[in-house]
Amino acid sequence: MSNMNIQPDKLWSRSFVTLTVSYLLLFLSLQMLLSPFPTYAKEQFHPNNFALSLVTSLFALAAIVTRFATAALLRKVHRNVILFVGLVLAAIATVLYPFAGSMTSLLILRALFGIGFGMTSTIIPTLVSQIIPKKRTGEGIGYFGLSTSIAMSLGPMIGLSVIKQFGFTTLAMIGTIALVLIIPLLLVMRSIPKQPAKPAPSANKTGAGESASGSSTGRMMVPAILNVLMSVTYGGILGFIALYGAQKHIEQIGLFFLFIVFTVFIIRPISGKLFDRRGPMPIVIPGALVVIASLIILSYADSLPLIIVSALLYGFGFGAIQPTTQAWMLREAAPHQVSFANSLYYNTIDFGVAVGSMLLGIVASASSYSIMYRWAAVAMVIFMLVYLVSLVIERKNRAAAPAAAREKTAVTSR
Repeated sequence: MSNMNIQPDKLWSRSFVTLTVSYLLLFLSLQMLLSPFPTYAKEQFHPNNFALSLVTSLFALAAIVTRFATAALLRKVHRNVILFVGLVLAAIATVLYPFAGSMTSLLILRALFGIGFGMTSTIIPTLVSQIIPKKRTGEGIGYFGLSTSIAMSLGPMIGLSVIKQFGFTTLAMIGTIALVLIIPLLLVMRSIPKQPAKPAPSANKTGAGESASGSSTGRMMVPAILNVLMSVTYGGILGFIALYGAQKHIEQIGLFFLFIVFTVFIIRPISGKLFDRRGPMPIVIPGALVVIASLIILSYADSLPLIIVSALLYGFGFGAIQPTTQAWMLREAAPHQVSFANSLYYNTIDFGVAVGSMLLGIVASASSYSIMYRWAAVAMVIFMLVYLVSLVIERKNRAAAPAAAREKTAVTSR
């Protein structure tokens, strides 16, 4: 199941295209069911608000824990085994949703889906990271990330339309089919690249090896924190934009997500190439400023045209920053840390969305949705401060490094 003819600088290989389509199907299955699920659970089992919140949060928690466990499990278990086991678990949970006889059994299935999704969403990006040419990391991640953007746009619309016309059982079947299709797609197209050789044991046992791994992990923390802060704003949009539209009497508020994807399609390839040439600096600060402008406009929006302007701006900023943080983490990761870097990236998204939904929901309860979105903009101000402080620290460390090297040379020459 390996593609032996991948050229060193070729991005659009058979493996890259097939893995990207597979990731689209994985996230499409998730997003189609994500929005209708709380409504279905409430109508079917009449749970209290806390139990209802577990429908989403239990899945997210299971996925986060599983991603970290998967990164560790890869040292002992072949990644293909983890990939296909994850797909099977997610498909079994999805097909059984309509047959759950109680809220407890439904939550167990949600946790099972989270485990399967966590395994699969760790392995596929790791495989993609292996086949993207190093010099085109930002560009490749930008294109690969379009799979999740398309799913986040089309999934909720498909899900809400199907459940309205055909019911939840049909929706669950469609979600299952999307997951099952990934298996023959990967096998028939022979898209899984050969597993790279493991690093020599001596490299990991030396102090230098441990130091290198530790320093690379530390360097991944800055883009990880930025990714959390960016995702906090998306949590506020994902969780409350429909309620905000109802409050403002804007019927077509769902178009917000469609216009986000429109600009994401434009900016992702551009930002990816810019990252490869110039690094994160020309992207993250302008991107943050655009997101702040978007959220401020959204907080004052009382008509569909203003909503569309806000969505277009948010898509530009969001679409530029997210692939940049992922490519940044992968660039800083040691070769044996690629799966950890991908786990960290997707976990910071889930964590940021969950925290954003919770904290911004508290703000909205105490004030209004308009004020809530202005507070969401503050998260991006913090985003810029974190990045600027990291630049100052990095420059100080670079300036101190030559002085330390000179002092060491002087001591050894005595």
